[in-house]
Amino acid sequence: MFLTVMLVSLATLAAASPVQPDAESKHWAVLVAGSAGYFNYRHQADVCHAYQILHTHGIPDERIIVFMMDDIAKSSENPTKGIIINKLNGTDVYHGVPKDYTGREVTPENFLNVITGNKEAMAGIGSGKVLESGPNDHVFINFVDHGAPGFVGFPSKTLSAKELNSALEKMHTKKMYKQLVFYMEACESGSMFEGNLLPKNMDIFATTAANAHESSYACYYDKYRRTFLGDVYSIKWMEDTDRVGTSESLQQQFQTVKEQTKSSHVQEFGDLKFDTEAIQEFLGGASGGHVEQQLKRITSPDAIKDYCADKVSSPNVPLAILYNRMNDAKTVEEQKEARVMLAEELMKRNEIAGVMKKTVDGASNANGALTEEILTRKTQPSNFDCIEAAVDAFSAHCYNVGQVDSAFRQVYALVNMCEHSSFETNQILSSIAATCRN
Repeated sequence: MFLTVMLVSLATLAAASPVQPDAESKHWAVLVAGSAGYFNYRHQADVCHAYQILHTHGIPDERIIVFMMDDIAKSSENPTKGIIINKLNGTDVYHGVPKDYTGREVTPENFLNVITGNKEAMAGIGSGKVLESGPNDHVFINFVDHGAPGFVGFPSKTLSAKELNSALEKMHTKKMYKQLVFYMEACESGSMFEGNLLPKNMDIFATTAANAHESSYACYYDKYRRTFLGDVYSIKWMEDTDRVGTSESLQQQFQTVKEQTKSSHVQEFGDLKFDTEAIQEFLGGASGGHVEQQLKRITSPDAIKDYCADKVSSPNVPLAILYNRMNDAKTVEEQKEARVMLAEELMKRNEIAGVMKKTVDGASNANGALTEEILTRKTQPSNFDCIEAAVDAFSAHCYNVGQVDSAFRQVYALVNMCEHSSFETNQILSSIAATCRN
């Protein structure tokens, strides 16, 4: 029985469809790692791995657009310069990755211009590549970074769910795709599409690492590199693709990833009527390697065993890294440095939480019960005019939530105030300015 199953699997892999399902259809992809800094190593590792999958399955570089800070491979903290891996003892996933938009070019504005095909706006910026897809094409977007209710992060700014879905609607209106698949790795990533944010009639199928109210998780802590190498949801969909190829359907992969991602609740949104399509329609259909290599991927225990036992919620990754560094220190000086950094990180978090509490107190006129409600409730964002204004004000007057991860974690309180009938927008903005004036 086992042999029969393996022969069928090999036959499927060997007969994989060519990368273009017909002469008029092309594959396009946009990959985004929206964070910066070595502690966020895993985000760029995820995106680099995603590129290798698309490249291996036949999508040409001219139709793959990559956003990443590119500050990890050559970081002074990286003991293997020029190499990034996405699993323990893994192979390099950094080689060959296009550097379309790096450093300061990794912004929400550039991302939105790229996916909506605004070539004029991108002239003279990075590679200048934008999606030039048409009504017969299949588009894949993979976004990896930090998130908050109704927002995902970029290195110095944020992107709201309203802005993202408006861009997707523009793509639909411009007939920039036949079908589009969006995989999002971020905390509270479900909030980017839930409710009426992503219509079900736009031929877009989206999956997220978490629901609207929970964190996504990191895993694969590497003692040698002293950081986490990947994110659970991203690892699950990519290792599934590495293992079985691209012949399974979108729904099959979704169910596999949902079942194997034990730390958060993987979600699906949008148009589910084409979830029976093979993922090769979006990730490419060319053979991922020799049949012998595919057999090894399928049968290897390493490919199936769950090595995410060390998973840590994304907000707690810096704490876990510093704790591990402190315990693994080889000298007293290294241990002391890690202990000091850990204490500073905890102090910073408490300080930012205190600033937000003071902001809510000011807006609620020191109503203790109302402040407690705002700091503990979970609300679906919808009043984006207020929310975007509040996030911009907090970033301008207090802490830039795009640059300070622990400040990004406080956005939920701004969302809660904007969605509560007891608060007006001007009331919230005034309290932010007053709290952080000094």
